[in-house]
Amino acid sequence: MNQCAENMHEEGVSSEYTPITPQKEECVYTSCYCEENVWKLCEYIKNQQTCPVDEVYAVFISNEKRTIPIWKQKSSRGDEPVIWDYHVVLLHFSKQGRGFIYDLDTALPFPCLFDVYSREAFRSDHFLKPEFRRKLRVIPAVTYLKKFASDRSHMKHSNGTWRMPPPFYPCIETAESKMNLDDFISMDTNVGCGEVYKLSDFVQHFGAK
Repeated sequence: MNQCAENMHEEGVSSEYTPITPQKEECVYTSCYCEENVWKLCEYIKNQQTCPVDEVYAVFISNEKRTIPIWKQKSSRGDEPVIWDYHVVLLHFSKQGRGFIYDLDTALPFPCLFDVYSREAFRSDHFLKPEFRRKLRVIPAVTYLKKFASDRSHMKHSNGTWRMPPPFYPCIETAESKMNLDDFISMDTNVGCGEVYKLSDFVQHFGAK
């Protein structure tokens, strides 16, 4: 039994779930480019048909201040959260109503049961100052694959050098855009694709009923 199944079994959930991506260490991954890592996961799922693609979503986590805490990240120190300007994960919400989060930057299982990830990584907004409360933009994978574009300029210093090394493959672009990342990070409901949720509404909508 793999680690994922063991962890799900420990949480009292059937281990019959079959992951829809490669094993974590085999996924296309570039540190600090979570939006592209998730795009590549969506591409893999669509191309390999590992599940109905309409069950899959890219989830951007941010807020108006771009200061969002997430716990259980690989770069966490002890039980302290990492404060990101934004983060992106993949959500698989099956026809049976079960949710799984795929986060390539988490110390939790990959994939992780939605309710476990929510409890351990998101925790709650109730005890946070308003500027740290999370919002989430949920975009169908097909839409994300068609619409997302990034020229990676947000990862360059003013002198043109990289803040972090870029992915090895060409920039993701569409016929309409070379850079629209900010439209996905924005939690303005009048901008971009998908649906925007407060954390509590997101957990209620996709969590176990």
